[in-house]
Amino acid sequence: MASNRFRGLGIALVTPFKSDGSIDFDALNHLVEYQIKGGADFLCIMGTTAETPTLSKQEKQALKEHLVQRVGGRVPLLMGCGGNSTSAVVEELQTTDWSGIDGVLSVCPYYNKPSQEGLYQHYRAIAQASPLPVVLYNVPGRTGVNMTAETTLRLARDFQNIVAIKEASGNISQMDDIIKNKPQDFDVISGDDGITFPLITLGAVGVISVIGNALPAEMSRMVRLALKGEYEPALSIHHKFTELFKLLFVDGNPAGVKAMLSEMGMIENQLRLPLVPTRLTTMQQISEIVRELGY
Repeated sequence: MASNRFRGLGIALVTPFKSDGSIDFDALNHLVEYQIKGGADFLCIMGTTAETPTLSKQEKQALKEHLVQRVGGRVPLLMGCGGNSTSAVVEELQTTDWSGIDGVLSVCPYYNKPSQEGLYQHYRAIAQASPLPVVLYNVPGRTGVNMTAETTLRLARDFQNIVAIKEASGNISQMDDIIKNKPQDFDVISGDDGITFPLITLGAVGVISVIGNALPAEMSRMVRLALKGEYEPALSIHHKFTELFKLLFVDGNPAGVKAMLSEMGMIENQLRLPLVPTRLTTMQQISEIVRELGY
């Protein structure tokens, strides 16, 4: 039986780019060390925040190999593997070299808006093909389709290698329904920094965090306190970052966190089209917060 290793603070790792548009592997090395030292429990690579749709097949392979070597087994690696063609995802699962990777994060099929039965059959095929534990990823704001609690629970009960869901629906009652009725060996992970604290109080086991790229120590402390039931100090950290949670997403992800990392001197503020950097007004507000935090 597969068990979920993706608990606590997970980082939705950004892909730093140089001004010429190429991947900045030196900056990536510094980020990885900063996050592990800051208390990250696992890294989520090649997800939305990594600007994966803009990476070539060769770049994805180079990134994966580089990160596996750099991390060296110090923390688990969860790697994105999803799409809106079930057969293409199955083929990728069967032909990829998964050495050094501990699990796959697979997003709900986007754009073609499958029914709940279509979602079930899609993930059924993935579970049957995957050599690694599978984490479901429900993010209707990006995919155009919401996977209901009923479908999530059906998958959790039917496939032992489906170990968790990254829930980013924003629907707390839906997430609570999953937590309340899930099998014991299935976990809910927050997919949204801003609701991580309340979700852990309901029974979630952690977060795949965007803000953790820049503030791993603070986010790690909040998550650990909340998981231990020390809600008062955890809540004070949550409240400290309420405005920042909003600010980092106002111009889209990862534009906000890349602006913040750039202000902290860790990466260049470069994104790949169709994504562009944050507006000047947002950048100024982020700069102020970075200064206030003492970075």
